[in-house]
Amino acid sequence: MNAKDFRRIALRMEGAEEGSHMGAVDFRVGGRIFATLAHEKEGYGNLMLTPEQQAAFVAELPEVFLPVHGGWGKNGATHVRLAIVTEDVLEGALRTAWKLRIEKSSKTGKKVSMKKGGLRKARTRQKPMMDCLP
Repeated sequence: MNAKDFRRIALRMEGAEEGSHMGAVDFRVGGRIFATLAHEKEGYGNLMLTPEQQAAFVAELPEVFLPVHGGWGKNGATHVRLAIVTEDVLEGALRTAWKLRIEKSSKTGKKVSMKKGGLRKARTRQKPMMDCLP
């Protein structure tokens, strides 16, 4: 996988939009960032997960996932090594981050605008998080 693949998969998520923050490409749903390519030059994509989700991904595939350094990482920001992640694992991880942002928006009452077909329930048929890992 590479940054182009990361972008393609991220933008397949319903309502996802590409933007930028501090000069780095990001992917948002409902105005909330769920993934970035801030460390693309180092070969990483970044996912905005909970600390618990991050721990599960890192424990299952430590060669693919690692916490971002510093406070962001302690709060769940997670690197994914693009050169070695499979498409299925990357899609599952991006969907986990995307779904988290959908859920946070619904808890705050912020309406999430979906590009295709208006506001719909977040995809509830998603596999459990660990099912996306080999």
